[in-house]
Amino acid sequence: MTPRTQPPARDDRHGGVLVLAATPIGSLADAPPRLGTELAGADVVAAEDTRRLSRLLTGLGVEVAGRIVSYFEGNEARRTTELLDALAAGQRVVLVTDAGMPSVSDPGFRLVAAAVDAGVHVTVVPGPSAVLAALAVSGLPVDRFCFEGFLPRKASERGRRLADLATERRTMVFFEAPHRLGVTLEAMATAFGPDRRAAVCRELTKIHEEVRREPLAALAEWVEDKGVRGEITVVVEGAPETVRAAVDVAELRRQVDSLVDAGASRKDAITEVAQVTGTPRRTVYAAAVASPPTR
Repeated sequence: MTPRTQPPARDDRHGGVLVLAATPIGSLADAPPRLGTELAGADVVAAEDTRRLSRLLTGLGVEVAGRIVSYFEGNEARRTTELLDALAAGQRVVLVTDAGMPSVSDPGFRLVAAAVDAGVHVTVVPGPSAVLAALAVSGLPVDRFCFEGFLPRKASERGRRLADLATERRTMVFFEAPHRLGVTLEAMATAFGPDRRAAVCRELTKIHEEVRREPLAALAEWVEDKGVRGEITVVVEGAPETVRAAVDVAELRRQVDSLVDAGASRKDAITEVAQVTGTPRRTVYAAAVASPPTR
């Protein structure tokens, strides 16, 4: 069964057309109306997981007449060259990932950049996005926000990233794996303060959708007690103006390292800098561990 709408018109101004097509993040009913049309009319469909694509096609009642190829992190470099050849030959290439918009913490950026450099026309099928969905339901300010994707897995690198974000005024959106959520929320509470407002959005648009809105410390305790499963998006309130004006992460690091170089223990150095600057000790600690010791 194919969609009733006609396949999209071909655009041969620059050879082929690259179509970035959003796919549902949960409920199949959220699929953009154009998605089935684009998939059915594609010369090539590049999918992050061809098995998941097969389930999507079945759910949409769509048959793909063109080629289906895999396009994921492991073969992205090689496959980009192949897809560029198809585009240069005038073909319509539709790129889909497992959920949401291609290239947003998913494969796609490499191909888009290469297509733009080659003068290929790139268009988009807008649709579901976990970033925007979580932001909208978080209850936090949405006038200005930034997307930080997945934080580093290593504790030291994660601490450095969060310390750099301690004075970020915009609402922040993160992705996280369920088994790392607890330690991530604890690290955020240390870097941003335990009372910073946040929301954990789990399984958005799915049967077990859940949005938990509490301060970071309370969310960390909730995860430790309950444990979580599924797809996770974390939204964190930006720093208030007073924190932004008072905290200079690089300067705090420098002062701590200077005292350590003079012979103080790192613990005592952090305590002294906190007392001298009037900065919460947890904030000084986050700044101090954000870069490797200089000794």
